[in-house]
Amino acid sequence: MALLHPAGSGPQEIHQDVDVKMAAPNRYSFPSNPVANPKAVVKGGAKGSYYRFTVLTPRLVRYEWSEDGGFEDRVSTVAFWRNFEVPSFTLIETTKSVEIKTDFFHLTYDRKKFSPEGLSVKVGKDVWKYDGKSYGDLGGTTRTLDGADGRVGIAPGVLSRNKAYAVLDDSESMLFENGWIAIRRPGRKDGYVFAYDRDHKAAIKDFYRLSGKQPVLPRWTLGNWWSRYHAYSQEEYLDLMDRFKNHDVPLTVGVIDMDWHWVNIPPKYGSGWTGYSWNRELFPDPDGMMKELRSRGLKVALNDHPADGVRAFEDQYEEVANFLHHDTSKGAPIRFDCCDQRFLDAYFDVLKANLEKQGVDFWWIDWQQGERSRIPGVDPLWVLNHYHYLTSQRNVKITDKPITFSRYAGAGSHRYPIGFSGDTLITWASLQFQPEFTATASNIGYGWWSHDIGGHWGGTRSNELTARWVQFGCFSPILRLHSEKSQWNSKEPWKYEPETEEVMKKYLVLRHRLIPYLYTMNIRAAYDDEPLMQPMYWNHTDERAYTVPNQYYWGPDLIAAPITTPHSPTTLLAEVKTWLPEGKYVDLFHPGLVYDGDRYMYLHRPLAEIPVLAKEGTIVVLDGKTKFGNGVARPTDIEILLVVGADGHFELVEEPENGKDELSVQPPLSAFVRTPITWSQKQGKLTIGPRWNGDPKFFRNWTVKLVGHTASNVAAAVGGEFQVEVKREEHCTIIHLGDVHRWSGGGTFEISFGSDLQLDVVDVSARMHEMLYRCEMGYQLKEHVWWLTTQDGEPIERRLERLDSLGLGASLMNAIMEIWAADPRAPGSVTGSEVWADGEAPKEAEKVKDEDGYVLVSPMVE
Repeated sequence: MALLHPAGSGPQEIHQDVDVKMAAPNRYSFPSNPVANPKAVVKGGAKGSYYRFTVLTPRLVRYEWSEDGGFEDRVSTVAFWRNFEVPSFTLIETTKSVEIKTDFFHLTYDRKKFSPEGLSVKVGKDVWKYDGKSYGDLGGTTRTLDGADGRVGIAPGVLSRNKAYAVLDDSESMLFENGWIAIRRPGRKDGYVFAYDRDHKAAIKDFYRLSGKQPVLPRWTLGNWWSRYHAYSQEEYLDLMDRFKNHDVPLTVGVIDMDWHWVNIPPKYGSGWTGYSWNRELFPDPDGMMKELRSRGLKVALNDHPADGVRAFEDQYEEVANFLHHDTSKGAPIRFDCCDQRFLDAYFDVLKANLEKQGVDFWWIDWQQGERSRIPGVDPLWVLNHYHYLTSQRNVKITDKPITFSRYAGAGSHRYPIGFSGDTLITWASLQFQPEFTATASNIGYGWWSHDIGGHWGGTRSNELTARWVQFGCFSPILRLHSEKSQWNSKEPWKYEPETEEVMKKYLVLRHRLIPYLYTMNIRAAYDDEPLMQPMYWNHTDERAYTVPNQYYWGPDLIAAPITTPHSPTTLLAEVKTWLPEGKYVDLFHPGLVYDGDRYMYLHRPLAEIPVLAKEGTIVVLDGKTKFGNGVARPTDIEILLVVGADGHFELVEEPENGKDELSVQPPLSAFVRTPITWSQKQGKLTIGPRWNGDPKFFRNWTVKLVGHTASNVAAAVGGEFQVEVKREEHCTIIHLGDVHRWSGGGTFEISFGSDLQLDVVDVSARMHEMLYRCEMGYQLKEHVWWLTTQDGEPIERRLERLDSLGLGASLMNAIMEIWAADPRAPGSVTGSEVWADGEAPKEAEKVKDEDGYVLVSPMVE
């Protein structure tokens, strides 16, 4: 991890860019520096055709053209920062042409109005010719998944595979001037060419430099959210929260959908979608309700569809009208107008502030009325997201950090997390698209999507689908259970069959246990420009990394491959195609199998498991408890998951304990509490500490779990220095160290487990027996398969031929092959000779564009 510093050294500042500390809460003030260094600018032209180029980095250039000689130095929704250090470049100018050269691109321009013939940028072997469109063939994301039943078009990001460049056209975006919205002069052209030639991480880092970083999220956003479109009563909602507690399912956020306000209103006022007055029939004591939820350790969000403004039946109608000098004599509505600063002041500082005083921590902005306002070029969703985020700073004493919860408005939206992806159908096709959709959003820097986990509406009730969706939710950015307004559809675990209920509870608890890891990833995302979820091709140049769109990195060391298809009726296992990079891997939740990489694999799991693969040397930090209440108190018990076989490093990062920095929107990295954890493979030594910036009196119970290792006697190696308890379970060794209190004087503690520990060799016979025993197939055929794979003494090639001739079917054949070929160290392994049922590696997803330039991704073809 980039945040890691060596044991014994002090905290290091990784983030070197402009300090982004926020001033006192002010909706119309935010950090930016949009005017480029004049030394990076090349401009000129004559009447009717003026141009300006800005060389931001050796690989990022801005292009502008106008008829009137004016150019845009104001903040756009895409670009907050343009004042970079000046890179080295060569300028060649003649009366008819301009050329700009760096080590990475060669721009040629004919001094005329931009055209494909007149403006081009050569990057590597590729040449971009101006066409006024954005281009990034790896895709970005889109505004919403409303109504999606599988794949939808996604707008381009700033990464490409088939070309050495990507283009982000910014000619139409909304602007900000003195903190307020502004519009562009029509006809001007404005955009950016990213010349990164598949250096994907470098491109994203410069995109964040241009557009602004992802902010730090409050810790509580990383736990479990409850949401449902349902007309709850106050008593019903509180009883439900208590039932979650009684079922040992922890929550951190309670969302109340639109029925918190009056919905059935007199027809003269219009529809009931918009509302700001508590429905007193359902919520007779809102203040008491909010206090009760807070006493249960929950943050509270209310849904807001703001399009219909404030109407005469609202409790605050008169107060808002007085603020706006609005005539109330005829009960005329106060129209929603995002382009009126005075209206926004009333909207935030009267209407919403009064509700926030009752206990609303943040708002779910459910804007669905399109991209138009009374001023051309001003998108209401942009206005709502931007000013909600800045306004939410006033609640930081309660919410820890500013936050919004709304739809994606376009490039730059990553500055206003968290994203609400909309109302998907409850189908396998919807689930199948969501892992790829979420990872691909990182290609435009958008790292914090929140999906309706389990799907929103329609479809068919399926225990299996719901369980698999919750598993993906656990390993997605935000886990928010949600469903439509239906008596048949809700996501409480106890409303499903016992096996599904247990699986849902298991992953909801696991999500809570993962919060220490997730908070560290949150800081990594904000300071190191590393989104939590990343497509495989961000970290590997191998062409195969592009062929597994539903597989992704979840943090720097974990590879998740969610299962998004039903199980086989023969094996009772579900299958997912994966590509493993070079190295040796173990599944954190299926540690009986160890895999050699540099190949495709078909992984098979029962309903209770999702493949999450960790390479040798991986360290993952969990909350050590397995039973929780609500909320996210800093854990006093820590469990370290350690995958032996290679050196490993992880730095646990937690909130500052200094009151000033704790309430800062984006404190310096050096202010966070940081605990480095280092594994020395050769010495077999785990070093924990020193703990920087933390309370020296703080102590924890520590447990270390050696995932996939049971071969050595670590109890003897640890020695008598700690209160050690060792046990082996589920192909792991668990070492309980008890209370450890060694932070005074900046000390560390070290545990020796024995030198050069290795992952266990796969017991093919035992694993094959487990798998075949569950299979619903003929006993004689089962015996034959067992004999061929574990007992038969013929050469491997001959046994593979005989197995292939049995006509077992793809699901069973691949399940057998997974075990038989997993570990080349295992006696009788077929690694390197494996034969998968379809006879070939997974084919690459084919990406094409629709007529609007949105990337459409076809399913991988068998």
